[in-house]
Amino acid sequence: MKSYRSLLLLLLLGKVGLSQDVETFFDQTNTFLKTHVSNGKVDYAAISQNMEGIKEILVLASKVRVSKDDPTTYQAFWINAYNLSVIKGIASKYPIKSPLDITGFFDKTTYDLAGTSITLNDIENKNLRGNFDDARFHFVLVCAGLGCPPIIKDAYLPSTLDAQLTEQTRKAINDPNFIQVNDKRKRVAFSQIMEWYNEDFTKNGQSLIEYANQYRVQKIPSDYKTSFYEYDWRLNSK
Repeated sequence: MKSYRSLLLLLLLGKVGLSQDVETFFDQTNTFLKTHVSNGKVDYAAISQNMEGIKEILVLASKVRVSKDDPTTYQAFWINAYNLSVIKGIASKYPIKSPLDITGFFDKTTYDLAGTSITLNDIENKNLRGNFDDARFHFVLVCAGLGCPPIIKDAYLPSTLDAQLTEQTRKAINDPNFIQVNDKRKRVAFSQIMEWYNEDFTKNGQSLIEYANQYRVQKIPSDYKTSFYEYDWRLNSK
């Protein structure tokens, strides 16, 4: 009985330690983003001159353990981990003009996160899209290109994640630069994000216009012709 209680205590202490790690990760991410992000742009120049801050956060992220059984913590962790890894990857090679200037940036470069070595593409497509049916991920994962919805200066947190996902989706969908509506020509041009991941937005036979109209203030008429404009891969730097 004594050994059982000791084992139970160790397990409980381990869970408490992991919980503290992930909370510290969220806190440090929040502080880092507030320092280096403004108006949807990242100060890569300043970060590149002092990489210790982001390295320390990602070392902590390597020790964090998250489970799909706690979906909001899991999703919030991986969204933040993705965005921080992008920033670290860009800052470590700065100055550059685009993430595409780094060979294999999305599908070859790996990061040690949550006990695994993983690429940016696998975070997005396996950990998030592969486990959860939520197109809103595309409005919070920021690839360092101007074509992406802008990065925010706050960490994504389990307690506020749903509201944050909706807010960022609504902002993007109502941004005239992200969804370009031409009423005179009865046309609407969508971001290529919505072409590359079309199946995420057109579940159950809905159209892109129908998806967008869930979040639009000014609805797009269903008979408008649709197209996609070219993605802007220029760096989202300050």
